[in-house]
Amino acid sequence: MQLRLLAVVVGVESFSGLHCVDVPAERLLREVLSAALYVGNLDRMDFSTVTKSVLLFVLAGLCEIGGGWLVWQWFRSGRSVALGALGGLVLFLYGIVPTFQPAHFGRVYAAYGGVFVLLSLLWGWRIDGTAPDRWDVIGASLCLSGVAVIMYAPRGL
Repeated sequence: MQLRLLAVVVGVESFSGLHCVDVPAERLLREVLSAALYVGNLDRMDFSTVTKSVLLFVLAGLCEIGGGWLVWQWFRSGRSVALGALGGLVLFLYGIVPTFQPAHFGRVYAAYGGVFVLLSLLWGWRIDGTAPDRWDVIGASLCLSGVAVIMYAPRGL
């Protein structure tokens, strides 16, 4: 499986003012998790804990964005009320998923905000067809840096 990794890289295929490169999904996940572990609290968070945390953030984001999108389709686009109700149920699940994170509420939701930014841009690109521009990519990168510091930085230094 290939993912489109947005990057400002010279000499790579360009679209909408961005440059992109194909990266195998497994490699991308391994690199993200390695970076998180590098800055992470190795006394408390091992590889499996960080992996679980990242996957929970992605699942929560898909529930929130997907549920909100379903409600949007019902309310704004005149689709079936059943679609809106399904969206409400998915949003309810979004409220449950973060409770499985290894940190306290404030830290989890602060870090989740950065993940939400990235996932929203990806959703808009893949589902609604609106490609992020270079400023979206830079902003999302800054947000993900914040996620790594908030969620995985060693405490007590």
